[in-house]
Amino acid sequence: MAAAASVGVPATVSEKQEFYQLLKNLINPSCMVRRQAEEIYENIPGLCKTTFLLDAVRNRRAGYEDPHPRVRAAACTTLGQMATDFAPNFQKKFHEIVIAALLRTMENQGNQRVQSHAASALIIFIEDCPKSLLVLYLDSMVKSLHSILVIKLQELIRNGTKLALEQLVTTIASVADTMEEKFVPYYDIFMPSLKHIVEIAVQKELKLLRGKTIECISHVGLAVGKEKFMQDASNVMQLLLKTQSDLNNMEDDDPQTSYMVSAWARMCKILGKDFQQYLPLVVEPLIKTASAKPDVALLDTQDVENMSDDDGWQFVNLGDQQSFGIKTSGLEAKATACQMLVYYAKELREGFVEYTEQVVKLMVPLLKFYFHDNVRVAAAESMPCLLECAKIHGPEYLAQMWQFICDPLIKAIGTEPDTDVLSEIMNSFAKSIEVMGDGCLNDEHLEELGGILKAKLEGHFKNQELRQVKRQEENYDQQVEMSLQDEDECDVYILTKVSDILHSLFSTYKEKILPWFEQLLPLIVNLICSSRPWPDRQWGLCIFDDIIEHCSPTSFKYVEYFRWPMLLNMRDNNPEVRQAAAYGLGVMAQFGGDDYRSLCSEAVPLLVKVIKCANSKTKKNVIATENCISAIGKILKFKPNCVNVDEVLPHWLSWLPLHEDKEEAIQTLSFLCDLIESNHPVVIGPNNSNLPKIISIIAEGKINETINYEDPCAKRLANVVRQVQTSEELWLECISQLDNEQREALQELLNFA
Repeated sequence: MAAAASVGVPATVSEKQEFYQLLKNLINPSCMVRRQAEEIYENIPGLCKTTFLLDAVRNRRAGYEDPHPRVRAAACTTLGQMATDFAPNFQKKFHEIVIAALLRTMENQGNQRVQSHAASALIIFIEDCPKSLLVLYLDSMVKSLHSILVIKLQELIRNGTKLALEQLVTTIASVADTMEEKFVPYYDIFMPSLKHIVEIAVQKELKLLRGKTIECISHVGLAVGKEKFMQDASNVMQLLLKTQSDLNNMEDDDPQTSYMVSAWARMCKILGKDFQQYLPLVVEPLIKTASAKPDVALLDTQDVENMSDDDGWQFVNLGDQQSFGIKTSGLEAKATACQMLVYYAKELREGFVEYTEQVVKLMVPLLKFYFHDNVRVAAAESMPCLLECAKIHGPEYLAQMWQFICDPLIKAIGTEPDTDVLSEIMNSFAKSIEVMGDGCLNDEHLEELGGILKAKLEGHFKNQELRQVKRQEENYDQQVEMSLQDEDECDVYILTKVSDILHSLFSTYKEKILPWFEQLLPLIVNLICSSRPWPDRQWGLCIFDDIIEHCSPTSFKYVEYFRWPMLLNMRDNNPEVRQAAAYGLGVMAQFGGDDYRSLCSEAVPLLVKVIKCANSKTKKNVIATENCISAIGKILKFKPNCVNVDEVLPHWLSWLPLHEDKEEAIQTLSFLCDLIESNHPVVIGPNNSNLPKIISIIAEGKINETINYEDPCAKRLANVVRQVQTSEELWLECISQLDNEQREALQELLNFA
């Protein structure tokens, strides 16, 4: 491109024509031409690209012929790609001109394909556009979309044209999904047209449109909520039921199927318990699909060559003469059905009880369904959900179900070959232990589990050694390093799941599990050695944190293993490691007993140093810092004889409120309530001088959504505010230092707590 096309210099007519040719080349059938065009496009400055693209989209005249529809379609597609690649800055910078240009293009009735591309680009742009910006255009955008919808619906009725309409209903769904409750005022203008499309789009060629419209209706319903949606709920459910009835007699690859499955799930979320009446109609077809045996075949090589890719088969060579084949379309349907059964069990619980036995008998064998990863993931994910449902039938029924689940689930941890699936199985097992509680594993289960976890940890260390060897080899380069880092991330993720399982065991069995744990102790100690990579140290510390929290005061017998690593890692460069160390020091104070007194005393100066560090409140560091503040609060509360409380308290108060770590934030607020309710003179301050600060902390807690009305702490905080209000002069002084948002937050707290 010519130099004149740089930012701030108007482009000439020839430059614009050159750019439009480039856009044509971006969609050229020739791979070589496309690659050359992509290389040129990548080197054009961002602002310049946007200006040219908007000109192309708007179809402006500038002394040359209007851009060809294919150019305009390519421009829309490219805008969508930029909205993805440069989000959210692209949206923040160009929201006004891009939204306007795409809407005008959608309104232009000249070419359905261009309209469709514009609608698609708008969806992509909306996805990463801040809600606060979209609100500015919501009214004009919605009215524009509605007027286009009316026109396109008439075109469908008259001519059967559907391309732009298919994309348009998806755009409406995206706007509703993004704007949520702000879409309520527009609900009534869209719903009649959307229902009408579902009613009339009955021909075979309109199946995709019908499916997308059903999806749109469910998104709109979820956005506006049950109260608003109930006026149409019965009518919409009848449309869904009719479609469901038709689908039961249709082909497996009917495009409506996937839209229907997800739409039912959204309807369940909207209606809650009111959805139970429809459950039999939804669940039975899902169980049938989830139970389907895959189509498999053993074919000669010649037969495989004669089968086209369009048949939806995948083949694996078993030698020179034969191949094993499996039909993949049925597998996707099976995986989706399994995932939806999990969803209903999770959402409805007691409403799903009558299906638990049937579904668990289906799911447990699917832990070994190696034809499709997502089937095994869904099978694993279902286990704790089904156990929660089974609780309603009583402890005996629950124990029988767990007996059916437990052994295959443990074995799957030892045999699963795929890392992503393995992590889900391990996560499911950890959650299942928490559902079942103390004593859920017999000696055989514990022995097998211990061997598996030991093998996982030993494999973790061995893999690290092998990666270091590969870094010394001749063919080592940046590409190899990226591959090694990917492997390392997978290993670390499995390590986090080992930690999750141990957490579940410590939190349910308490100190009774420690004799079993000691077979793993040397490996966990190895994780926190100073020479280990930081993720090892982080997760090793987390495991010791759990031992301290759930097995105290017995945990003190391991103190020499973690004492110095815990203190030294307070200085680590990595915030995740500092957080794990700080949390451990906090739970020592809270749960550790008198044996931990000297260690708590040593911890305070280290914690203070982290908090006072110049960059302690940056986005990267703030979670670790807030854990340090919380840890000091726990030491002040539970080990006050380890520290000069009156000296440290003013500092601790000055560091509040906590914003990011909600769990630690509520603990600090609870301790603050203790201090205020006891009229602690250092906290209240001379002549109540600290109360304005305290009131602002409470207001910020509400703004940051730290305060949950179901938590007893909310009522205590509200009572603190009410107590201050009894002195008009003091109250006026407090609120004079608050902004409007803080005042509104306090009022809301008083109204609901």
